[in-house]
Amino acid sequence: MTDTPLLEARAIVRRDAARGQVLLHAASLALHAGDRASITGPSGSGKSVLLRALALLDPLDGGDVWWHGKPVSRHAMPRYRRNVAYIRQRPAMLDGTVEDNLRYPYSLRVYRDGSFDRTRAAALVHAAGRGNDFLARRASELSGGEAQIAALVRVLQLDPEVLLLDEPTASLDPDSSRAIEALVLAWFQASDGATAQRAAIWVSHDPVQAQRVSTRHLTMRAGVLGEADGQALAEGNAEAAREGDAPPAPHAPSPSHQVPHPHEDERPTSQPDPNTPKEPTR
Repeated sequence: MTDTPLLEARAIVRRDAARGQVLLHAASLALHAGDRASITGPSGSGKSVLLRALALLDPLDGGDVWWHGKPVSRHAMPRYRRNVAYIRQRPAMLDGTVEDNLRYPYSLRVYRDGSFDRTRAAALVHAAGRGNDFLARRASELSGGEAQIAALVRVLQLDPEVLLLDEPTASLDPDSSRAIEALVLAWFQASDGATAQRAAIWVSHDPVQAQRVSTRHLTMRAGVLGEADGQALAEGNAEAAREGDAPPAPHAPSPSHQVPHPHEDERPTSQPDPNTPKEPTR
């Protein structure tokens, strides 16, 4: 592990501009190469807000995000977004086959130096326990778990350094959940020597899963980020379960998503995610 984090948040803040409510209190986090972190906490506590802020999908109301020891500038945004991938709970899929969806990113300018590798894509699909016919399946016919597998393969084939996983297995059956976990683990333990340059944050409502997929445990309560040991993780999630915690509804833009950052000339603006198709299947 090097001293310089791959990804670092320095007192980042997010507010709901319409109500003046603080969604994320000044949060600081250093994610080093090799880190596998989980975040648990009640619904609405700010877990997704944090991940979207780290991905720079929403404008910050304070603080900075650093990448490889430097603040992310507007100029560095394309490279940052290529290397820090946000995976949402309900993926958007294009019409067509799974392979069509996997080819999609290479039509974008940011990935013009690469090309679709069908052999590699098939290997990733196999790591998730799916057969050779999976690439030819129609996206509209996929189950929720299969769509999540396809969306994850679509990102992993692009070799990101950091994965920000926002409850990727919520509402999935146990077999699909384990397939997603296996796919992430296969990416993390890649045999090409790149493992040391990878890290991940996994948001989960399942304390057993959180301990299974991570070696570092973070908590979020009322917009306040904290770090917990294994026992505190289990106790905190048991409390959340008693409070009737449930997976959040599909993402709906907060009013604050439309508000430009007060220092637009000093930090990157929010941009659409190049890893996510703009045209979901209907």
